[in-house]
Amino acid sequence: MVTKTELDKLVKKYETVEFFKDDPIGIPNRFPDKRDKEIAGFIASLVAYGRREIFIKKLNQLLSIAENEPYNFIMNFEPKILGDFNYRFGKPEDFAQIFEILKMLYKTDGGLEKLFKYGYENKIGGNMFVPITDYFYSRAKEPEAMGFKFMIPDARKGSAMKRMCMYLRWMVRKGPVDFGIWNFMPASDLLIPLDTHVARISRQMGILTRSANDFKAVLELTENLKQFDPSDPVKYDFAIFGYGVNNK
Repeated sequence: MVTKTELDKLVKKYETVEFFKDDPIGIPNRFPDKRDKEIAGFIASLVAYGRREIFIKKLNQLLSIAENEPYNFIMNFEPKILGDFNYRFGKPEDFAQIFEILKMLYKTDGGLEKLFKYGYENKIGGNMFVPITDYFYSRAKEPEAMGFKFMIPDARKGSAMKRMCMYLRWMVRKGPVDFGIWNFMPASDLLIPLDTHVARISRQMGILTRSANDFKAVLELTENLKQFDPSDPVKYDFAIFGYGVNNK
């Protein structure tokens, strides 16, 4: 099993501003305004799958459509603005559904921070993401559309919620990379963003035993990382990334 010393060395090496260069967090990092940053971050998290150079290119295209004003884009959103914008599973109508719900969220329900805070304070089955995805699914015109379900997985179905965990890390955790602009929860309660790569590397490191890459695996891995740092377990997201790079 990997040691705390090894992990802490990897965190120190990879948790630097250089990380912005090739990571989707570089998208919200462009914006100094809090609302722009949180909206750009949420949108970036929706499409942060596949090859990085491709989804970063698509995000740049979407920001161009938004005239580099994410908050104004959402507050004044109309589906026709998107044209034929798409990314893999996400069709224009899928993005339109999500952006229309975000518009409603900011106009009537306080915005993303308030929604995530509500989820944190009103967990269902111990899962803070259930109230959050319920908000989107209950307001979607076509909640069964493949692109919509892929970009916003239904937390009730045991998804690892990788991209929402990643987004929440960006918003809550303070550090050289993460923004720390939301303070309704401590970093100790954040969950590790788990995808197939992180799961594979974590099993190699001996810190994950569960075979399925689901929410239960997220909880197991996060609890094991708390043994190394109970106050900030998800800082080891950088270490797992670095371990994968160093052991290719």
